[in-house]
Amino acid sequence: MIPVVRLEQLRKTYAMGDQEVVALDGIDFTVQPAEFVAVTGASGSGKSTLLHMIGLLDRPTSGRYFFEGEDVSLLDADTLADLRSRRLGFVFQSYNLLPRTTALENVELPMIYAGVSEPERRRRALAALDVVGVADMAEHGSNEMSGGQQQRVAIARALVNDPGLILADEPTGALDTKSSQDIMDVFARLNRERAMTILLVTHEPDVARRARRIVTFRDGRIVSDEPVGSGPISAAVPL
Repeated sequence: MIPVVRLEQLRKTYAMGDQEVVALDGIDFTVQPAEFVAVTGASGSGKSTLLHMIGLLDRPTSGRYFFEGEDVSLLDADTLADLRSRRLGFVFQSYNLLPRTTALENVELPMIYAGVSEPERRRRALAALDVVGVADMAEHGSNEMSGGQQQRVAIARALVNDPGLILADEPTGALDTKSSQDIMDVFARLNRERAMTILLVTHEPDVARRARRIVTFRDGRIVSDEPVGSGPISAAVPL
């Protein structure tokens, strides 16, 4: 089985004045198809940098990154953008829905860039909204929806192109407890019933425990990697 994500000694550093800041320090990490992984850790631990690397939003300083078996570490910007739009779905804390547009139009947006015909866009967008439980909100604008409903629309937009991986960055961070639970129910169902591969970044332990595997970062390194409710898979650096 080819992993969706395989990182080999991935390192990312930033220059801060005359000092070098290490954001990721030699990460070896793999995500298999149909896994649901939560990445957690304190602010500044490296989890958001990891998501940016995997999401092809930034380049590593060194090391290799294989996405669906392809070494993407040195691909040019246009090729990365095409791969990102076709094979990755993103869900953000702030929803990132376009204002003054309907839920349906927001979900159709990735397919416009992909050149999908208008009738097919509408069909697939309505189907995606139905999957996440907000088909009845298709013609509503974002200002007419609750935070939880907006996040469901954002999830529908992320999955409409049938990506190889959904990346969720603090997707419950702006929601109340009940809405957070509902959103995590959606992710769990997508993973269980549709075999969607999901990588979710969160600082909330209760949210992380809804995944099937929890990877904990500290100081740019993986300090634990455990299946939920079981013993450790591995520990790159002792706690």
